[in-house]
Amino acid sequence: MYAITGITGQVGTALANALFAAGKPLRAVVRDAAKGKNFADRGAELAIAEIDDTPALTRAFEGAEAIFILLPPLFDPSPGYPESNRSIASIRDALLAARPDRVVVLSTVGAHAAEENLLSQLGRMEEVLGQLPMPVTFLRAGWFFENAQWDVSSARDTGVIDSYLYPLDRKVPMVATKDIGELAAKLLGETSTGVRVVELESSQRTSPNDIAAAFARALGRDVTARIVPRAEWESRFVAQGMKNPTPRMRMLDGFNEGWIDFEGTSVKGATGVDDVVARLI
Repeated sequence: MYAITGITGQVGTALANALFAAGKPLRAVVRDAAKGKNFADRGAELAIAEIDDTPALTRAFEGAEAIFILLPPLFDPSPGYPESNRSIASIRDALLAARPDRVVVLSTVGAHAAEENLLSQLGRMEEVLGQLPMPVTFLRAGWFFENAQWDVSSARDTGVIDSYLYPLDRKVPMVATKDIGELAAKLLGETSTGVRVVELESSQRTSPNDIAAAFARALGRDVTARIVPRAEWESRFVAQGMKNPTPRMRMLDGFNEGWIDFEGTSVKGATGVDDVVARLI
């Protein structure tokens, strides 16, 4: 039995689809039963637990051979990341109590970066969960192709997409959530020892210009990428409701300046940007 947190998100759903296709039994760890109904209808067990409710999370993990951990994403954290630190501690304590055979944790490209930024939350999770007594695999994934979903309307209506990544021809590691889920399913079934890191990106690195070109092909119209000047980032993010935009800005700096990248040799996914953008369209 595999217990899956974050199953209702894009990566979690892709992982569940891969496990169902392989005939593997799984337990969906969700906040309420309604969110897990689709998975229960397909044969999954349901376990109800908030990520910060350690006793409930422990019960959700008990009896599982392997567990997939996805830290709830937090794009506007308080200074010092108290929210994610609390969740990481709860996950650690629940895993210590449940004692699965192995754990697979979704991490990120650049989790090892020394510069403080939004992804430092996942670096902190690696430090904490890397101390667990059971085998732990950190799956570091590139920038999600699916982030392009926020550009669909602009590309269709105006032929322009805004980019916080620049230069526009700079290629960075990106990946499809389908490939993340499929690799996570494979890793859940593998025996290993100690801590290992697996880094995943698409077969080709991708630039903002590449994303614009994928939109152009999918829409059958010209689409170009336009840089959002860094001087405008803070005001834009605050207008969107963010209270602490600095970590997000520093993450973008990391991609643009090159200090957010993979640490070793990455595994290559099969899905390209054209596949994802066409599906988003």
